[in-house]
Amino acid sequence: MSDQPAPKITKSDAQWREELTADQYRILREHGTERPFTGPYWNSTEKGLYRCAACDEPLFISDTKFDAGCGWPSYFEPVKADAVTEHRDTAFGMVRTEIRCANCGGHLGHVFPDGPPPTGLRYCINGHSMVFEAQE
Repeated sequence: MSDQPAPKITKSDAQWREELTADQYRILREHGTERPFTGPYWNSTEKGLYRCAACDEPLFISDTKFDAGCGWPSYFEPVKADAVTEHRDTAFGMVRTEIRCANCGGHLGHVFPDGPPPTGLRYCINGHSMVFEAQE
């Protein structure tokens, strides 16, 4: 997990602060988490593409979104395998797998092994880390 390639986009903290909203910065750059049932997209059923709010990289599509009942947008797989990177997260006395945008390194959320078929995975993603592009 920790031997993932470096992000392709690197910017200073000042640049990120200027480009992102306060919520986006806290989540994407400071590895924050929005409270459940409060962020955008947790209950959205619109068809479309979810992109990284920091760099616009495609991350997830609505066809892989499901209601996990956890209060965060959840998907069973990213739009492509190399769209995200995995990192060991031992914060708060837990061992979890953190998910980051492979393009800019922004913190997205975590992945858990309790999702539906076909992958059995649940990518639990902070809504503020993404922007939505509606598609027909």
